[in-house]
Amino acid sequence: MTQTRELRQIINGDRVSDGAGVQLTRIIGSPHLNMLDPFLMFDAFGSDKPQDYIAGFPPHPHRGFETVTYMLEGRMRHEDSAGNAGVIETGGVQWMTAGKGIIHSEMPEQKEGRLAGFQLWVNLPAKEKMSEPKYQEFDAEQIPVAKLDNGTEIKVIAGQTDSGVSGVINNPFVNPLYLHVFLPAGVTFEQTVKETDNTFLYLMKGQIQIGDKQRLLNAGQLAVLETGSKVRVYSERDTEFVLVSGQPLKEPVARGGPFVMNTREQIEQAFDDYRQGRFA
Repeated sequence: MTQTRELRQIINGDRVSDGAGVQLTRIIGSPHLNMLDPFLMFDAFGSDKPQDYIAGFPPHPHRGFETVTYMLEGRMRHEDSAGNAGVIETGGVQWMTAGKGIIHSEMPEQKEGRLAGFQLWVNLPAKEKMSEPKYQEFDAEQIPVAKLDNGTEIKVIAGQTDSGVSGVINNPFVNPLYLHVFLPAGVTFEQTVKETDNTFLYLMKGQIQIGDKQRLLNAGQLAVLETGSKVRVYSERDTEFVLVSGQPLKEPVARGGPFVMNTREQIEQAFDDYRQGRFA
C-alpha cells in the first residue's frame, strides 16, 4: 500500500551573513532544524542588490562532506587549491565532493543584476570522508527536463522521476533525489521516494497543498515531510519548488566550521592539517 508523505514541520529559516558578507536565508543548519540526515545545511540566496552578494565567498576549506550549488540566476566563479576553476551559470549545478580536504572560493562573476540559488551540504559516510576531492558540474543545457502531459516540467538534477527521466548526478552513498519542479495551476504532482529517505520541499513561488491532508506551504518556506513512499503536491496557481530526498547515513556527526567528521578528534585533526598546509 502506497503511503503519502504528509507535512511534518514548516521551517522559515533565518537571515544570516556568510562568506565575506553574502546575505542569505539558512533553513537547514539553523536553530530550527540542525540537520536532516544526510543533509547538513540548506541555504537560499537571492538578491538584485550587489551589496548583498558582491563580496562572495573567498578561499575557505572543506573536509568530510559534499557541497551542492544550484544557480537559479546569475554567474558564480569557483576556483580551488587543486587548480580547478570554472563558472556556474543560470540553471547550472556543481556537486563538489570535498573528501579529505580542499580549499576553494566562490565569487560572483557579475557586478550587477540578480544572483540567486541554493547551496546544499550533503554528508559523506565515514569510509568516504577522506576520499579524493572531485567535481560533478553541469550547465543548464546538460540537465534533463521531464515534460509531462499535464504541463508540469521537472529539471532532474539527481535521481529519477516517475516518468523515467534520470538526473546527471552520481552519488551511491545517499542516492539523492533533487528535482526542480514547475507545476501549473490546478495540477497535482506526484513522485515516488524511498520510504527510508529523509525528504524536504522548498517552495520558491506560489502556494501549495501537501499530502492527503492538503496542508498549506507558502513561498519561502521549507517543508520537512513525514515517512512514506509518495510525495503528493497540489496547487491552484502556478508554482515552483525543489524536492530533495536522500538516504540517512545514521552515523555520528561532529562539526567544526567547514569540517564535518564523525568524532571531535577528527575535527581537531582537520584544523591541524589545514593550519599545517596539508590540504590540496
